[in-house]
Formats: sequence, C-alpha cells, structure tokens
Amino acid sequence: MIGSRITAVGHYQPARVLTNEDLAGMVDTSDEWITSRVGIRTRHVAGPDEPVDELAAHAAAKALAAAGRTPAEIDLVLVATSTAIDRSPNMAARVAARLGMPGPAVMDINVVCAGFTHALATADHAVRAGGASRVLVVGADKMTDVTDWTDRTTCVLVGDGAGAAVVEACAPGEEAGIGPVLWGSVPEMGHAVRIEGTPPRFAQEGQSVYRWAATQLPVVARQACEKAGLAPEDLAGVVLHQANLRIIEPLARRLGAVNAVVARDVIESGNTSAASIPLAFSKLVEQGAVSSGDPVLLFGFGGNLSYAGQVVRCP
Repeated sequence: MIGSRITAVGHYQPARVLTNEDLAGMVDTSDEWITSRVGIRTRHVAGPDEPVDELAAHAAAKALAAAGRTPAEIDLVLVATSTAIDRSPNMAARVAARLGMPGPAVMDINVVCAGFTHALATADHAVRAGGASRVLVVGADKMTDVTDWTDRTTCVLVGDGAGAAVVEACAPGEEAGIGPVLWGSVPEMGHAVRIEGTPPRFAQEGQSVYRWAATQLPVVARQACEKAGLAPEDLAGVVLHQANLRIIEPLARRLGAVNAVVARDVIESGNTSAASIPLAFSKLVEQGAVSSGDPVLLFGFGGNLSYAGQVVRCP
C-alpha cells in the first residue's frame, strides 16, 4: 500500500480577541487566576455571523493554496468538529460547497479534542486503501457557542478557530510522511468532558482530566513514537492538544522530547478543541520553528477521554 504525507497546512482565527481582563469584567476571575491555573492569556471569539464551516473554509483555502492545489483536485473532505449544530448537511459538505468542490466524499468526525488526529489517521488509511488520493483534513470548532459564560471554570478556557492540512498519496517508493496512529479511549470516564443538553453546554471534571492526562498520556505518547520507529529525543516538534499549559509542559517533559519545539499556542488561542492541533502545527510551520521533513508528534486527547497520536513529517 502507498503511504501518505501532509503537503501543506493552514489556519484561521476570528479577528475579535478576548483577554483575561475582559473576562474579569464578565465573571469573578482575574488575569492572575487564569494564567496561574491554565496559562491562557487571550483567545479568539467568532461572531454570530461566523459559523463553524466559515472558519473551516478559511483554513482549508489557505492549506490548498500552500499545497498548490485547486478545490477540484480533492476527492475526500474530513472535518473534525464537535460544535456542529445541524445534523445535515454536515460541516464537510458545507466546506466543500463554500470552496466550490465538484463532488468529493464528505464526512464529519466528532472525537472532540482528539478529532483532528483521528481525522488525519482516517485520511491516511483512506489513501493507503486506495479510497482517496488527495484529502482535505480540517479541525474546526466554535467553542464559544457551547460555553456557559457564567461558569468561570470553563469560560476562561475556550476559543474559536480552525486548522487544515492537505494529505496526498506518496510517490511509489517514497517514505510515508504520516506514521501509524496510536489511538484509544477510556469509555468509563467519558463523562469527564461533556457537551450536552439543550442548548448544548461544555462542562468538564477538571481534576479527573488532569490526573488522567498527567499519569497515562506520557506512556501513550511514547508508544506513538515507537510505532513510528523513533525515540522521543528524535522529534523536532511536539504538538499536543492545547488544553492547558499546566498539562502541556509537564507532559512534554515526561515524554522526553528534549530536542523538540513544544507548541504553546494555548497561551494566545485558548482551548479550540478539534482546531487546536492543526492551528498550533500550522503556526509552527509558518514561523519556521520546524522545517520541511522534520518529525513532529501530533497528539490529541480529551472528550470521551479519547486519544490519538502519530508522528508526521513537516510539509
């Protein structure tokens, strides 16, 4: 089977920025309280006229332009999101329509904060199985739509945005640029991160999630490296789900990726759920913090207490 690779990435965030000082005027909180607990300083907030598919389409258009591909050349669109309000048409179909694609297969993938890495693995599998040759993979969420703005434990966390990647089949004999996925879940703890109710609202059991992430994820992340045939010290970059700086930094240290650039986009973007990994990865590429061909670990975790990670080569 022919492997796949990421040929380009792109990202998009709404123009409005909400600071910790702004939040302090809305709920009982402060800049010191927020930064000391989660490390977030700002987040981007989409307006009522900026739906999820618009955020996704902006990021997708940038990735396509960077790859030198037209929308008509894409045969599969995967959108990872947990904030789609309507059941049909799905976000992937809406993104395809916005971009003027003539007839790709379109699927949404809802694995919340691990959605993008699940979608990336699905794209890789589709290419390897011969079901697609060029795939557009997008992570996009409008978390501010499902936030209780009176709950200071959750409203300080969230932001909106999108990130995208173009995945293409490798040439015959070319080394695969997307490594094997390591994925799974802890179903009995699925209640620890929720978007439930009418209207739907985001809630979580923060301490349970923190303990699980701190104790279990370093082992799983190392296994993802092993599946790619690499040691953590071989990594040039580490992009974890941007949930909380107090989770990201210890997890990166315990992983042992001593030579890697660690994405810390959570500081300026907050938790953007499925968008967080492609958003942070695209920024590292754009800033030149990682170079073409560099091995980077992408590792998502969160809702359902699902996780998925793989080592990819930078476009």
